[in-house]
Amino acid sequence: MGDAWVDWTKTTRSKDYHGSSSFATFLIIGPVCFFLGILFASFPYDYPLLWTSDPVPDSYYDQLETHLRFMHQAPPLIARLLNITVFLGFLGFFIKLFRPSEANVLFDGASLVLYVIGAGVYIANIVKGMRAVSAGVWDDPAHAVAHDGPVTGELVLGREDSLKVLSASNTILALVLVGVLVLQAGQWYAERKEAEDGDRMDLLDKQDAQDAQDAADSKAEAQKGRKGGNGVSKKNK
Repeated sequence: MGDAWVDWTKTTRSKDYHGSSSFATFLIIGPVCFFLGILFASFPYDYPLLWTSDPVPDSYYDQLETHLRFMHQAPPLIARLLNITVFLGFLGFFIKLFRPSEANVLFDGASLVLYVIGAGVYIANIVKGMRAVSAGVWDDPAHAVAHDGPVTGELVLGREDSLKVLSASNTILALVLVGVLVLQAGQWYAERKEAEDGDRMDLLDKQDAQDAQDAADSKAEAQKGRKGGNGVSKKNK
């Protein structure tokens, strides 16, 4: 069966259930919040390009290029730490999706899809844009040469358009990561409601068992009293 990898017998009360309070969830939320912090730090640079209609001076593009070039040309240790952080997020998803329950498939599976989309946006748009800025492709005189006829190969946008695409990619990535947090919060809420319903059902079961026990005790006492009454009547006769 295609869903044989799902453990349908596992519930949120199972001992091996990796829920919202597990360490694997921390491995997911930690990197997501870390990346959101980086994107928030870049928001002042993205705001003039996307969220306002005021004209942007050329000096601002120069400042943004300097900032992006500085980030991309950081020591290799920075990039390695960033890659490790990305891997920790995937590790958390793999732990939660190992022999998953239905809740893991719904919430963590959807979160993994968003996380992969975010990684794709980062690699395809953000890293590529930062490489173009660091390489200074717009300073190459060949980039400004007009071309007639069909275009083949890789097409490099102008400086302003490329920086706007980079800023838009940051916004898309932020929305995707917020979606991961929303799904993880939804998993926590679903577990909480299920726990409350389970406690309520346990209380009702205990109450029913107590009522059944009281009824059995009352019936036993009634039968005992009836037998005692029959014995007294026989002695009187």
